[in-house]
Amino acid sequence: MIPGKELIFCALGGSGEIGMNVNLYGCQGKWLMVDLGMTFGMNEYPGVDLVFADLEFIESERENLLGIVLTHAHEDHIGAVPYFAQDLGVPIYATPFTAKLVAAKLEEAGIAGQVELIVVQDEEPFDLGPFGIRYVPLAHSIAEGNALVIDTPYGRIFHTGDWKLDEAPQVGVPATEEELRAIGDEGVLALVCDSTNVFNPKASGSEGAVYEGLLQEISRHEGRRVLVTTFASNVARLQTLGAIAVKTGRQLCVAGRSLDRIIGVAKSCGYLPDFPEVIDADEAMDLPRDDVLIVATGGQGEARAALARIADGNHAIKLDKGDVVLFSSRQIPGNEIPIGRIQNRLAEAGVKVVTDRQSMIHVSGHPGRPELEALYSWIRPEVLMPVHGEVRHMKEQAAFGRSCGIPKAVFQKNGDLVRLAPGHPGKFGEVHSGRLILDGDIIAPADGEAMVMRRRISYQGVVSVAATPDGKVKVSAVGLPLDEDYADFVAEAEEDVAKALQRTRKATPEDRHEAVRLATRRAATRWSGKKPQVQVLILGND
Repeated sequence: MIPGKELIFCALGGSGEIGMNVNLYGCQGKWLMVDLGMTFGMNEYPGVDLVFADLEFIESERENLLGIVLTHAHEDHIGAVPYFAQDLGVPIYATPFTAKLVAAKLEEAGIAGQVELIVVQDEEPFDLGPFGIRYVPLAHSIAEGNALVIDTPYGRIFHTGDWKLDEAPQVGVPATEEELRAIGDEGVLALVCDSTNVFNPKASGSEGAVYEGLLQEISRHEGRRVLVTTFASNVARLQTLGAIAVKTGRQLCVAGRSLDRIIGVAKSCGYLPDFPEVIDADEAMDLPRDDVLIVATGGQGEARAALARIADGNHAIKLDKGDVVLFSSRQIPGNEIPIGRIQNRLAEAGVKVVTDRQSMIHVSGHPGRPELEALYSWIRPEVLMPVHGEVRHMKEQAAFGRSCGIPKAVFQKNGDLVRLAPGHPGKFGEVHSGRLILDGDIIAPADGEAMVMRRRISYQGVVSVAATPDGKVKVSAVGLPLDEDYADFVAEAEEDVAKALQRTRKATPEDRHEAVRLATRRAATRWSGKKPQVQVLILGND
């Protein structure tokens, strides 16, 4: 679908879910992509770590795609770049911090020379076909969070990216109220806005307040080893923790390769100017307990991250009874179980666990209702289009925006084609959208046969049966709850299969195969109550 004399929006990811952000703007025959993110595999995708938006629609339009503009460097906005950028074959635009992290990803993927990465310095405006683009710095839980002002022949878009308001951000200088009002004064057709925290009646809070909260909390634990877990990408939080380590007289130890990478990139971009020298785990363990402050990855319960290995006792850093772990991060929905598992292991070892519910040690990087209302009043768009949220978040923001005086609000979800101008804004069609998974080394459909079968096996188990031309039968099962009765089940199933083969000796190969499958499955169901997948091999038949 080639856009005509109009301004179109289409999300392929991030609308109807939190994460995996991929947004498209179409105008005068051309497309612009904003962000190319991923999300992490949950229980619905057993054995899968990474999930991507299905880009089939824009891949079919790649000759009309002008470029990819990245708002900031969180994985849900850049994580899919090394997997799709080469095939899309267009330039990628990013500010320096984001660009360095993307460059490292491209290098690791071995495609750095095949992808054009353009670094945008000092929010310098640039044009891509009918789109005029300018970065607008906003506070977020990472360095160089940005909104985009996108000028088109049919009106101006203010695309927020991920954002919040923060009078003491610690890192970076966000746009002021006056600067944002000036953008609104020039006229804004549509505000495309982050919906993540729309249900929060309070403002998200300042990183400066987190400094005070963490300083107070860490200072309370004299004589104790203190570990703080936070998002590696939160450069402001790292700045805060470095300053607190110095102020409290503790040496700083960093545990986690992603933290090392972020610190290196941040310093190369001029951030963390007074960050203290870090010590390694062995040095940290040799110090008196209250002479060290540890920063570790893994606050979302990631099994391979530093905190999980520390909790399991499989890391050079050791925590003992009375030590303290501060969770200076928000619990992402869906991660409650793995986070709880780590917290329980720590508690069992006598380690004190403190979260943001108990102490002012974290603030969100997304806007609550007061911040949304303030931005509405500054930007004053004709149309509000919520993105970056589940359906309930986006529906709520649409209603909230209208209640705050925005004339029109458009609800959309992944795959919806929305015409913003000319005429009345609203949905006018749909394109293919969906999910892809990184399964081993292969990118495959999220609901393809392999994943459907894996889910079935995980719930029901699998039984294999092989038979020879002379009537010998062998049955084996995996995943059935038959520990004590397994041998009896196998004997009965093999007998049932032999009878089925005898009954169908003159039948077609297909009918014999199905008879064996049914006999095996019925035996499994009698013995276990499960309905397993059945694999059949009849030698001389298959």
